[in-house]
Amino acid sequence: MAEEVQAFAYENSKGQTYFLHTKVVTLKGGREQKIFYFARQVNPEFALDAVPAAYMVSENKRTGLPLLKKKPVEA
Repeated sequence: MAEEVQAFAYENSKGQTYFLHTKVVTLKGGREQKIFYFARQVNPEFALDAVPAAYMVSENKRTGLPLLKKKPVEA
């Protein structure tokens, strides 16, 4: 029986739904870095159930694609 994954969903201004994912990638220099990305379909292996605390969801006004931005630092 497959376990259902509750991925964070974002509906853009065009009515399209995107799901938040994360994965660790290896850069050319060998350093590993965690990336976040939105996809139209859920991949249970990489899906996230919530936006990380230091980030907020924004949307590209021209294309409607969602993206994560770091929250502004409050002084």
